[in-house]
Amino acid sequence: MERTRFAPAPTGHLHLGHAVNALYVWGLGHALGARVLLRIEDHDAQRARPEYEQALLDDLDWLGFVPDEFPASAFRAGRCDSRQSDRHHVYAPAAQELIARGLVYGCDCTRLRQALAATAGKARERRYPGTCRERGLPLETGIAWRVRMEPGAETFDDRLCGPQTQDPAEQCGDVAIRDRLGNWTYQFVAAVDDFRQGVDLVIRGLDLLPSTGRQIRIARLLGRPAPAAFAHHPLVMKSAARKLSKSDGDTGIGELRTAGWPPERVLGEAARRAGLTSDRRTISAREAPALFRRTAASCGS
Repeated sequence: MERTRFAPAPTGHLHLGHAVNALYVWGLGHALGARVLLRIEDHDAQRARPEYEQALLDDLDWLGFVPDEFPASAFRAGRCDSRQSDRHHVYAPAAQELIARGLVYGCDCTRLRQALAATAGKARERRYPGTCRERGLPLETGIAWRVRMEPGAETFDDRLCGPQTQDPAEQCGDVAIRDRLGNWTYQFVAAVDDFRQGVDLVIRGLDLLPSTGRQIRIARLLGRPAPAAFAHHPLVMKSAARKLSKSDGDTGIGELRTAGWPPERVLGEAARRAGLTSDRRTISAREAPALFRRTAASCGS
C-alpha cells in the first residue's frame, strides 16, 4: 500500500490553500489506496511557533481530516516521531553520509551576495553559481552546508502534470542542506523524510514542482533505490500571479470557523476555488475521495 503525507509548516495559520491540499492528499491519496501520514515541517526554528502547530492540529480535527498515521492526538501527547524539530537524529547521519563522500562543502555567502552572483537572465529562480565550491570552508557554526549538484537530468512522470525533466545543476545549482543558523533546509528534510518514512506518493501544490528534481537527486544520493511518485495540484490564487499565503495574513480556516462557517462549507469553497467542483456545494472530508475517482483511474496506482 502506498503512503502519502500531509506536511504543513507551523509558520502561520492554515487557509483555503491548505484545505485544497488536504482535499487532494486525503481525497486522491485514499482514492489511490494510500495511507496518509501527518508530518509537521517545523525545521525553520526562527519561524515555527507552537501556537501555530496547535492551531493547525485543531483545524485538521475540525475539518474532519484524520491521518492514518500520526494523528493529531499523537502530536499533542508527544508520542510520534514526525515533527521535524525532533528528527535531528535522522538528518545529521544523513548529512554525514554525504559529507563522507565529499559531496558537501561550506558556504558563507549571504543572500545579497548570492543574488549579486547568481546567474542573471530569465531564470525563474536564482541559481547558486558555486562561489564557495572550492574554497574549503569548514563545516562549522555560521557556515551553510551545500551538496554538489552535478549536471544531469532528473525525469519523472507527474501524475497530474505529466512527464517532467529537470536539471538541478542548471535550475538552482548546489543545494543548501543546512543554513548559516544551523537549520536543516526544506529541500533536504523533505527528501530525507520522504525516504526514511517510506512516503512513495507525494501530493502537493504546483508551486513545489520545481523542487522535485533536486529532492529526487538528494534521495538518490542517500541511497533511495527508486524515487517517490509525485502529483502536483493547482493552487488557490488571489490574483493571476499570487497564491494565498500565510505570510500575507490571508483569511485563515480558524477565522472562517469563528465567523460561523461549518467545515463542509469551508471544504466546499476550497473545492470550488480549486476547480474540483463547478458550483457552490458543501463537502465533508469523508466525501473527498469521491472527487478524485476519475483522476485516480486515469493516473493509476
